[in-house]
Amino acid sequence: MTFNDLNLGKALNNALDDLGMTEPTTIQSKTFPLIMSGKDIIGIAQTGTGKTFAYLLPSLRLWKFTKTIYPQILIIVPTRELVAQVLEEVEKLTSYMTFTAVGVYGGTNIKTHKHALSLGCDLVVGTPGRLNDLLLDGVLKAKNIKRLIIDEVDEMLNLGFRVQLHTIKEFLPEKRQNLMFSATLIPQVETVIQEYTTFYDKVEVAPSGAPLESIDQSVYAIANFNSKTNLLIHLLEHNEEMSKVLVFVSTKKMADILYDRLYPIFEETIGVIHSSKSQNNRFQTVEFFQDGTYRCIIATDIIARGLDVSSVTHVINFDLTDTPEKYIHRIGRTGRADKRGQAIAFVSESEREYLDQIETLMKTPIEVKEVPEEVVISDELIELEKPVEFVPFNNHKMKKFVPSGPAFHEKKDKNKKENRHMTRSQTQKLKYKKPKKRGQKSINNKKKK
Repeated sequence: MTFNDLNLGKALNNALDDLGMTEPTTIQSKTFPLIMSGKDIIGIAQTGTGKTFAYLLPSLRLWKFTKTIYPQILIIVPTRELVAQVLEEVEKLTSYMTFTAVGVYGGTNIKTHKHALSLGCDLVVGTPGRLNDLLLDGVLKAKNIKRLIIDEVDEMLNLGFRVQLHTIKEFLPEKRQNLMFSATLIPQVETVIQEYTTFYDKVEVAPSGAPLESIDQSVYAIANFNSKTNLLIHLLEHNEEMSKVLVFVSTKKMADILYDRLYPIFEETIGVIHSSKSQNNRFQTVEFFQDGTYRCIIATDIIARGLDVSSVTHVINFDLTDTPEKYIHRIGRTGRADKRGQAIAFVSESEREYLDQIETLMKTPIEVKEVPEEVVISDELIELEKPVEFVPFNNHKMKKFVPSGPAFHEKKDKNKKENRHMTRSQTQKLKYKKPKKRGQKSINNKKKK
């Protein structure tokens, strides 16, 4: 099958010719007729198999020009990097069409996005938080949306976007087509999907969690951060094939610590990227990695989804993830476009159970390699690795408890009040011990004169 067999139309076929693409991938060929027929679908395919084009091609083929300024297609993705990637793919495919796409994401001035939307567009791609803000402000009108596309739907829920997704759904017309794509799909996620659509076809190109055949996987059993760092330095220094290396760590702090340790050795050929970095810094880091300025970048899972960097030679799991599905996404950054890739994992004793879970999911063991003799194995732990002492109370700072006596006591007589009405005569009698009337007072004043 070729793209010419899919009845894409002249504009899309010309764009694909410019890109040098002739044959659709499996996920693209299987989902295209279903989407064109108007069905809701859930597409499950390994990372790097062309899921983005799988939903863009039929969506653009079904799009019809109108004079309205409101968008017809809404694409929701989990990260800012994926917004930029999808927007770039849309621009490539619509080079022969009169089509406007707008990308929106957090971390930048919302006024820029409001202005872009006010000019009108046909497609909006964005992260849930920024889309939610624009809908609530009334700047983004969703009444003309005909196609809702959620990419990496399982990661949306993992990142805590469920509330924002629910709010976005309230603004959408009930009559719409729902397209959801991901590399993995667990039962809990499928339950949530049923909030958006109950009648759908599931297209699964490969079993969820299947190992990628184009990636050679291996494991090093190594104890701690210092030892792992020594091994990473050794591999980078002695393996020239490691020309574009993506290193995954568990936390932002760990990423910064590892970067500080590697920078004096590799200097300007290494970068770091995580959610605390500014948007410009993140885009620049990906750009430098793409053009070869950076040989290696250290990253958290924020870019495991949607990072479209060609020719990644090696993915190194410096810290092994506790979620087997995330491991699949991580190593899926390499071995793309008919090229072989290498995935290496550094596994400490505490991470052994994670490795067992990954092997169970993939239903295949991963080769264990011996740590080279030149690598220095250290027993010293960094602060992040040291166990935290649990101190229930800081007793020496606590004040001694002294009972203050009963909470209630009898009021004094002068403070007692009775809730009853008294005449002026009674009030005067109580005050002066005898009645004292106004008339008597005036008589006494005359006698004195």
